Amino acid sequence: MKAITAIGIGGSFALLLLAILMEGGNPMSFLNIEAILIVIGGSAGATIASTRSSGIKHMITGAKIAFKGEEIDLGATIESMVSLSEKARRDGLLALEDDVEALGDPFAKKGIQLVVDGADSELVRAILAGEIDGMSARHNHVAKIFATAGGFAPTLGVLGTVMSLVHVLENLDQPSSLGHSIAGAFIATLYGVGSANLVFLPISNKLKELSGEELLYREMTLEAILSIQAGDNPRLLREKLETFLQPGVRGAAATSAAKAAAGAPAALETDPEAATV
Repeated sequence: MKAITAIGIGGSFALLLLAILMEGGNPMSFLNIEAILIVIGGSAGATIASTRSSGIKHMITGAKIAFKGEEIDLGATIESMVSLSEKARRDGLLALEDDVEALGDPFAKKGIQLVVDGADSELVRAILAGEIDGMSARHNHVAKIFATAGGFAPTLGVLGTVMSLVHVLENLDQPSSLGHSIAGAFIATLYGVGSANLVFLPISNKLKELSGEELLYREMTLEAILSIQAGDNPRLLREKLETFLQPGVRGAAATSAAKAAAGAPAALETDPEAATV
């Protein structure tokens, strides 16, 4: 589900709000502008200080990716690569030049173009492996930024609470307001722990998961391109690529394609849990 991150975070905040209402509390009593400035502002400043200026742009882009959550269809990729393999075996590698633009993915485009241009297999592997390493490093950097923010937020929350308690202790001569002041002092800790565990760390973990999925896709695509270049049998290529899939969905892509060709519905009959890539 593409919106699972937004659903998870939104649902968590909704349940917290429900819990407050069930206890007879007033949600507005948890609104504290000073605490927001200390926790969010302080965490943002500390995170910015921990990375390069481009990290802010990457952080915004990473958040969009985490909430958008585009899924990679490995089954469709297998079908595409097997089709290219069949064409290469039938018409030669040069015949694939017409299919380069139709691939859509820049990584696959670069690999097939290298093969069409006559680069040897070691060079193709070295170039594409470099692309994979670079992608992994970039993704890890963005995920680390959110993890860093998740580490700063609780500490800034405690700092905000201490600052508020200092103010409370300065006004011990007003016992009637102590309860309200002490309660307000802990709002900063609530913001710090909540933002870290409900926003920053979940986004970081989601980005790591998405990066892992793309890494698997690229490794599979690399193996497919090298096999096409080597002239491997398309049936054996399919068997090789399906080892990258969960056992519950292996063969599903081929079955779906066969049903579609026969005019039958292309529904996949697989275990929902095993189908998670």
